[in-house]
Amino acid sequence: MNEGTLKKLKILAESAKYDVSCSSSGVGRRNIPGGIGSAESWGCCHSFTEDGRCISLLKVLLSNYCIYDCAYCVNRANNDIPRTAFSVSELVDLTIAFYRRNYIEGLFLSSAVLKSPDHTMDMMLKVLRELRLTQRFNGYIHMKCIPGASQELVRQAGLYADRLSVNIEIPSEGNLKRLAPDKDYQSVYLPMRHIQQGILQSREESRRFRHTPRFAPAGQSTQMIIGASPDRDREILLLSSLLYKGPGLKRVYYSGFVPVNGYDSRLPAASPAAFAAPVASNTPGASGLPGSSVSPVQPIKPIKLVPKVREHRLYQADWLMRFYHFEAEEILDESSPDLDLEVDPKIAWALRHPEFFPLDVNTADYAVILRVPGIGLKSAQRIIAARRFRKLSADTLRQLGVVLSRARFFLADSCALPAGGAAHGRSFTIQEAGPAYVRAALLDKKTRQSRAVPAMRQLSLFDSIH
Repeated sequence: MNEGTLKKLKILAESAKYDVSCSSSGVGRRNIPGGIGSAESWGCCHSFTEDGRCISLLKVLLSNYCIYDCAYCVNRANNDIPRTAFSVSELVDLTIAFYRRNYIEGLFLSSAVLKSPDHTMDMMLKVLRELRLTQRFNGYIHMKCIPGASQELVRQAGLYADRLSVNIEIPSEGNLKRLAPDKDYQSVYLPMRHIQQGILQSREESRRFRHTPRFAPAGQSTQMIIGASPDRDREILLLSSLLYKGPGLKRVYYSGFVPVNGYDSRLPAASPAAFAAPVASNTPGASGLPGSSVSPVQPIKPIKLVPKVREHRLYQADWLMRFYHFEAEEILDESSPDLDLEVDPKIAWALRHPEFFPLDVNTADYAVILRVPGIGLKSAQRIIAARRFRKLSADTLRQLGVVLSRARFFLADSCALPAGGAAHGRSFTIQEAGPAYVRAALLDKKTRQSRAVPAMRQLSLFDSIH
């Protein structure tokens, strides 16, 4: 790699790090004679495959030159940052060279908007065509579609990429227009609908014809930035729910706001540390005294970084909607518009609905069992299978994977007691003790566990919800 290409890679890989919407794809792209790479049932970008492998991909922008001036974006037109762009041949050679050295197993390609959405999409498509048709690259490719791109370019992209995505960025259109005046929801939703139509058409044709080209076999995803606008968690989840039911997204990703443009008054305040040094007088708004060489440090409002736990709670709530048959309106209502940061969304729902409990898992339906805190998807399936042969007790539930330290407050006596029936050590149910007692007991156990561990581990998006 020559010095010029290495410099471009450093700039464009750094600019791409704020996009989190890449994960395991579930795609099964067949190998081709003479081809290189494989995308058999795995994903990308430091994700985990179904067989437990951790794989990586080259995550990079084609260009960081941008005609838009989005307040939350590091590549906005008004930012004074190093600008560069890959040529098609440079990016193709880089991808193949990294793959041959076993650095990567796929490509995540995005770009700032260069000249126009269609011009940018056309340049990205040239990279994909070169990789697929000339280099015979058969690895995983995730491509970002540019909002406002034409239907024909989106259709072509779906024939070469395994997954396509269009980022919504801001959860409400009014706030999007305020922070990104060049964008609107229409420019985002149109490519989404084009992708959905392409996927549905491909499925229909595959039933009729044997050798139908697959269109974006890993589906589509999107990303929302959390904390750059005053949108409540309820609004975010309602939008996610509509997206899952409408354009048929595989995933909605939630990215905590990072204040890369601290000078923009439309955004939450950046860190005061970023403004600790004196500012020259020719900086716009730096000083009210013309001609002064140095301005005093202006008072900055406290930093408003999004807590990582809020991002984590949104993923947990998203998981409840996708796999636990919860509706967004159930997880958060008008009286509770934001997620509880102290307990997970499933426990928070159970504490608000004590009338739903206690529950007898020996007779309850599967969908109802899933609503018990401490019972996950696998343990609920095991309960349904095991209760055909015996009555389930606390000992049995523990063996089936139920987290009884949480579930015991929500289970009937018949399944919360040990096999002998002794009530020694039995906890009060939520009906007997009330939600406040149960919440305090769960939080106390959580606090004691955190004190027993020297260092808290980092929150993971792959944590199961019980």
